[in-house]
Amino acid sequence: MSRWEKAMPVAELPENTLANRKMGGRNILLARVEGQIYALLNDCPHLGCLLHKGLLRGHTVTCPCHDWIFDLRTGEFTAAPEITIPVFPVKVEGGEIYVDLEEV
Repeated sequence: MSRWEKAMPVAELPENTLANRKMGGRNILLARVEGQIYALLNDCPHLGCLLHKGLLRGHTVTCPCHDWIFDLRTGEFTAAPEITIPVFPVKVEGGEIYVDLEEV
């Protein structure tokens, strides 16, 4: 069952930016790249650093603490794809971004 929750207005997430939203008791990373919006758990699995403070390059985000690089589309750590961050479905309705926080 879906648990769609409003994250933020689309207008507040410009192209090629990252944002953090506290949703469902978790930090959720929102990113907008090439018009597509992505939502992932905003905690690096290495030491829990907040990824929204990292560097966005194309469809990847680099952890600000130890330079681990994750693909926004899949949540995979690029150096070891078996390590992943949960990715959540996103939809846009009425100018608002919604994230389905049901466990993936």
